[in-house]
Amino acid sequence: MESNSRSRLASFLENPQKALWTLAIPIMFGMGIHTLYNIVDMLFIGRLGGDAIAGVAFNMPIFFLMLGLTMGLGSGVTASIARLIGEKDKRGADNSAEHAIAMAASISGIFTLLGIYFGKDILSMLGAEGNILALGWDYLSMIVLGLPFMVFSGFFRSILAGEGDMKFPMIVAGLGTIFNIILDPIFIFDLEDYGNFGLGMGVKGAALATVVSQLSVFLIFIYMLFVKEHAYITFNLKDFSPSKSILWDIIKVGLPASLSMIIMAVGQGVFNKILIHYSSQTVAGYQVAGRLDMLIFLPIFAIAGGMTTLVGMFYGAKEISALNQIIRYGIKSSFTITLISSTFVYLFAEAFSSWFTNNQEIIDVSVGFLKLLSLIYPLVAIAITSGRVMQGLGKGLPVLIITVIRVLGISAPLSLYFSFILEKPVEWNWYAMMIAAGISFTIAVYWVRFELNKINKIHGETI
Repeated sequence: MESNSRSRLASFLENPQKALWTLAIPIMFGMGIHTLYNIVDMLFIGRLGGDAIAGVAFNMPIFFLMLGLTMGLGSGVTASIARLIGEKDKRGADNSAEHAIAMAASISGIFTLLGIYFGKDILSMLGAEGNILALGWDYLSMIVLGLPFMVFSGFFRSILAGEGDMKFPMIVAGLGTIFNIILDPIFIFDLEDYGNFGLGMGVKGAALATVVSQLSVFLIFIYMLFVKEHAYITFNLKDFSPSKSILWDIIKVGLPASLSMIIMAVGQGVFNKILIHYSSQTVAGYQVAGRLDMLIFLPIFAIAGGMTTLVGMFYGAKEISALNQIIRYGIKSSFTITLISSTFVYLFAEAFSSWFTNNQEIIDVSVGFLKLLSLIYPLVAIAITSGRVMQGLGKGLPVLIITVIRVLGISAPLSLYFSFILEKPVEWNWYAMMIAAGISFTIAVYWVRFELNKINKIHGETI
């Protein structure tokens, strides 16, 4: 098993560009299947009405917070394992993975308890009222049972990403998503035309389908990693001993990434509160647009995920020439791909939005968002990729600082000002997002270049 991981690093160094796509394509397929689930899930929920979409939408900041911690600390785990493998430190990589398991247990326990005891109050604080609050709680009260499975599975994926194994997590995610899509209509609707085969649980059914599918994903990971030992990483949980150096290696990247995603969750909550000021249909339209822009950034997050692994491995192995090569190639690829996809979204925004609903107000909000934001999506793609480069280098703080500036410093204050002080139409909230994205792009690009200049000066290389 160890020789396989070493040969993986060696093959990555032979052709860094090919290595990026070797990592990115499985990520893209896995995320693509998951994005398909999100779209299909929203299609099913959309059949329950605008209030159902809005009720689920008010859950998103909560899940964004949980996923923020999971994915943020997971990025720290990925970067840590990748660098340690690059340095040929097998035991250090194992220990990093063991710390990830401990983090998963802590996060899942805390969020499950908070959801059970305070979930409805949190939804109310976020601005949900009346029927929307009831539907939101219907969803949350059920899905909270599946939170531990989601968190553990997220950390398992991060561990495997660190050793350069993207294919297996893709297969597992695909199986779970397909299972979820199959269960959705059975749990949500009565299915009268099929002999009342369905359970007719409404939004609760959508949540239950997710819980069952995530449980299946979790069990597959447990079986393959702990029974079949399908990994270069070895888990020695019985002999686990906390390491300050390993913990710091994870936290210095993962905690800023987590905090940045938490800030984005707060921003999401602020935006929902602002948009409900216009109407529940506005919140629903924003939610529909959010599902569609997942398609735009699908390949970008895949490239960015591959970049974290490669940058970490190359930096750990002190292969600076390969490091420079992959960073240039990754950023150029992100920009080009997003330019093409955002053009498509701009041209067909109304057709895409009408997939989810026939409510014209919801469609109009979604189209307005997509047509404006697609103009700046290529710059956002560069910013995302640049952030993952910094994580691969072991630098987590820049991502946090840029997120604070973008969300709390620019986007949210401008939206509040436009909506409540100037009383501008909803489109001005999209202008605020565009301004914030443009500024964060500029900062991210210059920060990456600054860090690379330092590295190249030390090692006598040129960018």
